[in-house]
Amino acid sequence: MWRYLVGALAATLMMAAGALLIQGHAANEIAIPPAPQASAQPAAAPEALPEPPKATEKTREEKRFDRYDKDHDEWITRDELLKSRRTRFAKLDKDGDGKLDFREWAVATYDKFDKADADKSGRLSRTEFATTRPKRKAKPKAPACACADAD
Repeated sequence: MWRYLVGALAATLMMAAGALLIQGHAANEIAIPPAPQASAQPAAAPEALPEPPKATEKTREEKRFDRYDKDHDEWITRDELLKSRRTRFAKLDKDGDGKLDFREWAVATYDKFDKADADKSGRLSRTEFATTRPKRKAKPKAPACACADAD
């Protein structure tokens, strides 16, 4: 029975502590100043700018379709669909026998390790391992707004 009493007391103490924390955060909030009053002079109407032309945005699926449709005839053939995979397979198939053994499949990893192992110790230090980080393509930056030039 005493366990129930201790549990109820602990729950009550936790609720009281939560209430105190909430009151403490409310007192520390920054007051937002009121909005400025409108002046007696009417504001000048901004000049109407012409509407910029709207470009149609392709969906992700349309972009994906266009990547595979190499001859741009609006149809994807089996050869067009499998061309990228065949190209990657051919790069891995070093002896050209049409089969991949483990060494051929793992050759990229072996070469990457050998290239990163600068001291040829058979182990990668933190600095050597950092050179294996994949290169990320930079996202194109949006053009800067020329809004200030319009004034």
